[in-house]
Amino acid sequence: MATEVGEVSPPEVTASLLSLASASQQPYVSELLSFTLDRLHKEPELLRVDAERIQRQMQEVAVGNYRAFITAADALLAIRQEVSSIDKHLESLIGEIPKLTSGCTEFIESAENILEKRKLNQALLANHSTLLDLLEIPQLMDTCVRNGNFDEALDLEAFVSKLATMHPKLHVIQALAAEVRQTTQSLLLQLLQKLRSNIQLPECLRIIGYLRRIGVFGEYEMRLQFLRCREAWLTGILEDLDQKNAYEYLKGMINCHRMHLFDVVNQYRAIFADDTSGSEENYDGGLLFSWAMHQITSHLKTLKIMLPKITEGGSLSNILDQCMYCAMGLGWVGLDFRGLLPPLFEEAVLNLFSKNMNTAVENFQLVLDSHRWVPLPSVGFPSSGINDDSKDDVTPPSYLMEHPPLAVFINGVSAALNELRPCAPLSLKNVIAYELIKGLQAVSDSLLRYNTTRMLRLNESNLFLSLCRAFVEVVFPHCATCFGRCYPGGASIVMDAKSAYDGLGRILAASSSPEPSNKLAKTISTDTPSASSENGVASQVEEKQVESPNEKEDDSPILLQIPEATPHES
Repeated sequence: MATEVGEVSPPEVTASLLSLASASQQPYVSELLSFTLDRLHKEPELLRVDAERIQRQMQEVAVGNYRAFITAADALLAIRQEVSSIDKHLESLIGEIPKLTSGCTEFIESAENILEKRKLNQALLANHSTLLDLLEIPQLMDTCVRNGNFDEALDLEAFVSKLATMHPKLHVIQALAAEVRQTTQSLLLQLLQKLRSNIQLPECLRIIGYLRRIGVFGEYEMRLQFLRCREAWLTGILEDLDQKNAYEYLKGMINCHRMHLFDVVNQYRAIFADDTSGSEENYDGGLLFSWAMHQITSHLKTLKIMLPKITEGGSLSNILDQCMYCAMGLGWVGLDFRGLLPPLFEEAVLNLFSKNMNTAVENFQLVLDSHRWVPLPSVGFPSSGINDDSKDDVTPPSYLMEHPPLAVFINGVSAALNELRPCAPLSLKNVIAYELIKGLQAVSDSLLRYNTTRMLRLNESNLFLSLCRAFVEVVFPHCATCFGRCYPGGASIVMDAKSAYDGLGRILAASSSPEPSNKLAKTISTDTPSASSENGVASQVEEKQVESPNEKEDDSPILLQIPEATPHES
């Protein structure tokens, strides 16, 4: 039994026991394994004694050092609280660390920006004078433009354009270039405004040179701008003319076109003389030709509008002469428009003559309606040596003073022919003759209506028949003779239209009062010149104020006129 107890455990059992013990218990376990059985039986008691001893020592130590234990407990409690607070503060610190990091990053970036700005400011300070000169370029260029120093202004513009090309990313240079472009636009407007003023060829050459340096327009656009500006200048001159006076307006317009249109065409050809083909039409699409045709068309339209407002034949003749002179002058630059003038002036002359003839007929009708049929004393003028020297002159028949309506009509016809003579187109010979015959026909019809609608006494009827006979045998031949002074051979055209007074001829044929006829024949033989004579006209204005023997009333004076100028060939 003892032998069994005293036997040493196998190594495997010892290793398994040691593996079960903790690291701090392994020495004690090793020591237990080396004890004998008796020693092992005593070991629990020994352990109990040691435990009691240790317990007593601990109690003694605790009693002896209880204050220290209390203090340590309090300190432990305080430490736990402080550790908890520290833990909370650390958590908040951990939460604030990203903000601190971002703030530091922002500070670093801001510091870098400030550093860059500082470097820029240092560079700006180092180049202050140069930058100041650059920034003053727009103001300097504007001053040059205002003072007319266009060469210096364009030099500055070219310098800034070069800088902008070399430094496309510099905002200062780009802003400077923008300001210079605005000033260049002002320069361009000023140059175009100069083209709208009265300038000569050297100045035009300088301005076109400046426009080419600016480079805003192409070659075709520059030609177009030149013509537009010169047209605006011509339009401004015409707008300053007084349009209320048609004659003065047309004179000013013709003089303007004669002088300035000729200059503009020559300036255009001198400035844009780089056409290799020798013809503007092949280079610019006929721009100059189109513009010149537009000006001539506008000139003719204005003539067509304003000519009817002229009421004097002499004024029409003067306008025609000036137009012919203007067209002949413009013919040196290929703008001869004389062939387009006759239709305009023929229409104006025809309208003027028709208007005057209508006025003569209306005045005749008014005087006839208000005429008092009372016998008037015979009127006659003694012949003189002057009549012998001027036997071909047309003298108004003095017999017509006894018939105020016919005298008024002869005055109107004479006035119409007087206005016709200075400007009598040969192409209108038959048309004007027709207008005169139409006026005579209107007078004849008026007399027929008067005879039909009025009841006249015997003496009044005799006076009316005498008036009708005077119209047929005196007024009609006299009007034909006067017309012959305007147009050679024109008297025969009027005399051939005897059908105009057929109605009056029938009335006179039916009449049985020969005394007025004898009196009229005598007067015609002494006062009426030959209707076949057509070389020279003398005008005679006569006045007669007659008092009626039956009624104390005065008839208004009658002025007799005939034309006195030479025909004008258009």
